[in-house]
Amino acid sequence: MATENVQMTAEERAEFEAFKAEKEKKRREEERREQRRQYAGMVDDEISVTIPQLRELSEQIKLVKETIFGNFEAILRMKSEMTGVASDGQNSHTFTNSDSTLRVILGVNTIDGYRDTVEDGIAMVKGYIESLAKDDATKALVNAVFRLLSRDGQGNIKASRVLQLRRMAEDSGDERFLEGVRIIEEAYQPTVSKKFIRAQYKDDKGAWRYIPLGMTDVD
Repeated sequence: MATENVQMTAEERAEFEAFKAEKEKKRREEERREQRRQYAGMVDDEISVTIPQLRELSEQIKLVKETIFGNFEAILRMKSEMTGVASDGQNSHTFTNSDSTLRVILGVNTIDGYRDTVEDGIAMVKGYIESLAKDDATKALVNAVFRLLSRDGQGNIKASRVLQLRRMAEDSGDERFLEGVRIIEEAYQPTVSKKFIRAQYKDDKGAWRYIPLGMTDVD
């Protein structure tokens, strides 16, 4: 049987090509929709497995953390009795074994904060310091003190800087300077945040290495 060739006009061919293009477009769209469905399904499956694992890990970390702090309570009490220093007056405690190869650091993170009276102390210190700015040497001192009085992102002075101010005030012997620093110190009202545990060991070269205890710390 002879094959009959169908001749299409230019208009018919254009319509046919447009039909094929539209069909291919729909096929690709459906393919992408199916990929998105598969992706969403994979994400759902992995999350449903991952979250329980992480919750279990979180509970284990919490339990170990509470246990370690509990185990060291008696040691902290003994340390306080031996030194005469209240254990709750320190932000951290470092314990090292006898051969100095293992170390545990227990502590709490604190956020610096001050009562409103801190402004009176700052004004008193600035007033005294500004009165000294007479030559290059005293101007350098003024700049140094002003740097110590600079505030962090939360608008507070770092407690470590106040300690430096205290030393400078004591060295100066000026009662006005000392009084201003005392007011700043008395206004200090830190907020205790989270407890932390850090652990270290000495490697073969005798260098202290931290044991990674956070998800971002472990390689």
